Formats: sequence, C-alpha cells, structure tokens
Amino acid sequence: MKPFYQQELLARVKALLRRYDALGSIRETHAENRLQVGDIALDLDTKQLLVRGDAVRLTPTEYKILKMLLANPGHVFSAEQIYSRVWNREAYAVENTVMVHISRIREKLEVNPKKPEYLKVVWGIGYVLEAP
Repeated sequence: MKPFYQQELLARVKALLRRYDALGSIRETHAENRLQVGDIALDLDTKQLLVRGDAVRLTPTEYKILKMLLANPGHVFSAEQIYSRVWNREAYAVENTVMVHISRIREKLEVNPKKPEYLKVVWGIGYVLEAP
C-alpha cells in the first residue's frame, strides 16, 4: 500500500464532487422524467413501467391512462374525465370502456387485483391512484 497524504485525498474528492455538481448526474436528469408512486415507476423517456422493480408491458392506451393517474396521485378522475383526456373525444356512456382498461392495468400493478392497494375505485365518482 502506497503512503498518501490526507490533504491530497480530500482535495481530489472535492474536485470530483465539484465536477459532479457542475456536470450533473445521469440519475438526476433521469429522475426528472419519471413518475413514481410507491413501488410503481413510469419512465417517460423510455415509456417503461417498473412495478416493484420488474418491467411490465403496457398497451398505448394503458400507458396514457397510467401516466395521467401517476401524474396526479390522490386525484379522483371520473370515467368521463379519463376517456376525454386519453382518447381526446367527447365522453358519452364510456364507463365500461374505461372500466375494462382500468381492470387490465390493475392486473399488471397489483399483487391481488381483487383487493387493490394502488388503483382504487371511489364508488359513484371514479378512480384514484394512491400509495399504500
């Protein structure tokens, strides 16, 4: 083991930290384009969903719905609001359409889709995504 001077070691570490702060890190820029609630993370750049660390495939419609819900955790959306935002059309009798997509998303997110922890129904109002 070579001898070293404590002051030189500190100077080198400080120089590395200065460069790191000046240039930024990959993690920091990546985190800006990520929506996360609990163990669910959606990378907006790669459009990849991670659920408890595992990659999960989404259809384009599922991605749009989940992106909206992850961007607004705790906010209750009616089926009409979800439909008009995702499909960009006026909503008329769309409850079943939205319900089918929500149930498919729930199957991909939840450990037990029958007792959801994240994607919940607010009876008579709509759907909400919350951290357990």
